[in-house]
Amino acid sequence: MKIVYFSITGQTRRFIKKLGLSEDTFVEITQDYPDIEMAQPFILITPSYAEESPTQQCSQDVMNPVFEFMATGVNRTLCKGIVASGNRNFAGLYIYTAKELSAQYQIPIVYDFEMNGTTSDVEALKSVFKRLSDGAKLLVSEKQMYREHLEQI
Repeated sequence: MKIVYFSITGQTRRFIKKLGLSEDTFVEITQDYPDIEMAQPFILITPSYAEESPTQQCSQDVMNPVFEFMATGVNRTLCKGIVASGNRNFAGLYIYTAKELSAQYQIPIVYDFEMNGTTSDVEALKSVFKRLSDGAKLLVSEKQMYREHLEQI
């Protein structure tokens, strides 16, 4: 199991380093190289940069590499869950990119954290990652796509 992530300002990268996992666990999506094709299951950690107008909400263009990555090869079928980072100051736009990806690809959001995460966030994500690596199965709720639903198999 891998952890794929995208970091613009470095907040997500700082969080990744806090996990203390082996470097070969991680794959970074970059602006210049978004079309990585995965060969094994992974969870995606993505920040959110979204904008709102009176008629719509959408992720900003700066997030295009994440959408390109998910559209590459079979990545969308290998993604076992989305972890969202964001800033609660943006209210309804908090973790918006993750919600958009979740709805588009029917992949549940398994965890969310603010900024570069707290010690509790690090421990929680390590637990989620271990459970998924050990064979936990994600159940997708049609009503609440972005809620965590893990069931040990």
